Amino acid sequence: MIYIIRHGKTALNQAHLLQGRSNHPLNETGVLEARAAAEKLRGVSFSHVFSSPLIRAVQTAEIIVPDRKPVTDERLIEMDYGPYEGMDLGHMPPELLTFFRDFIHNPAPAGMEQLSSVVKRAGSFLEDIRGLSGNILISTHAIAMKGILEYLTPASQGSYWYRFIGNCEIYTAENEGGRIGVPVDFEP
Repeated sequence: MIYIIRHGKTALNQAHLLQGRSNHPLNETGVLEARAAAEKLRGVSFSHVFSSPLIRAVQTAEIIVPDRKPVTDERLIEMDYGPYEGMDLGHMPPELLTFFRDFIHNPAPAGMEQLSSVVKRAGSFLEDIRGLSGNILISTHAIAMKGILEYLTPASQGSYWYRFIGNCEIYTAENEGGRIGVPVDFEP
């Protein structure tokens, strides 16, 4: 089984700032969220642990699986927001607001990574781990996680881009014989 989790909360999440590739650690709330996720996953023994290289995702993975060092992979990093990094989500410029209102029909503004790139790198990562056996934890970010979900569910036609994924939200997908199934919300 593959378990995909978004990292716990950071100070930038709490301040409603576009965090992207800023490398901020979990705040106290984020640590508590990761501990709560670890409790939900308490009965799961992980054979493999992967994480975005950003500290908030690494910390989340380490809290959930303290006895296994996560393997970091650049393909799990958050979307590159370019010049919009750190932007106040309550005061976005029109081009960013247009993009966030309709991801499917509006390309990312100039300087930002395109969603197709996020899906492509997520897919490349998944293809590389497809043959692994045992339970796999993937600790990542909201948009990167949506890229994974989109890759695994082509029939969604972009619906995951509109879904809110909260801090430490978990999805699972069967991984049998090199075939990864459609992801579902984790129910402990």
